[in-house]
Amino acid sequence: MFHWANAVAFHLFGETVKWSDLLGNLLGLATVALAMRRSMWAWPVQIAGAVLLFGANISAHLGGTAARQVALAGMAAYGWVRWSAVRKNEHDITIRWASWAERALLAAGLALGTVGFALVLERYHASWAPWPDAYIFIGSLVATVAQARGYVEFWFVWVAVDVVGVPLAFHNGLPVSGLVYVFYFAIVVAGLRQWMVKARTAGRVVPAAQPATLKEVTV
Repeated sequence: MFHWANAVAFHLFGETVKWSDLLGNLLGLATVALAMRRSMWAWPVQIAGAVLLFGANISAHLGGTAARQVALAGMAAYGWVRWSAVRKNEHDITIRWASWAERALLAAGLALGTVGFALVLERYHASWAPWPDAYIFIGSLVATVAQARGYVEFWFVWVAVDVVGVPLAFHNGLPVSGLVYVFYFAIVVAGLRQWMVKARTAGRVVPAAQPATLKEVTV
């Protein structure tokens, strides 16, 4: 599968675009759009995109970013199980701002995790850019955990991760990963606004969105 996924799809601005980079990022866009609607489909779509981007990053020798995709698939499975359990018990997902204590934990996890993982990458020569690679990896985990718990802050974390990830992607011959940020940004702004509105009802139950149809996933 990875042999096919890493085949060249086309050339863009003098850069080679691989199928894994193209399709993985399209699924990434779908994931953000579905997350904005709080759709259960966001989780399986994110897992599929992570599998494809794993192949793209392995070929670019970005060990940390490739590990990120493995971890993201695992965390997406966690989010899928968590949201499924909430809805199975006939409760709705509550969107809210994290408390200051929760924000401190997220920030500490991002900082300590980045340092620790960067040292591991340096020790085993798993990446040519261990520090930004580690930051992207840990930041993605923190964002996914925050999303699974319904924190509005998860949108801000994704923006902070992409600010580093985009130039790193361009520098490593993954132009689709870089260009897709423009679309990510527009969706993130819309999603942040929507979740902020939902968070105003904190303390009350927020009606959960119905699972998206297959047609909605492809939009």
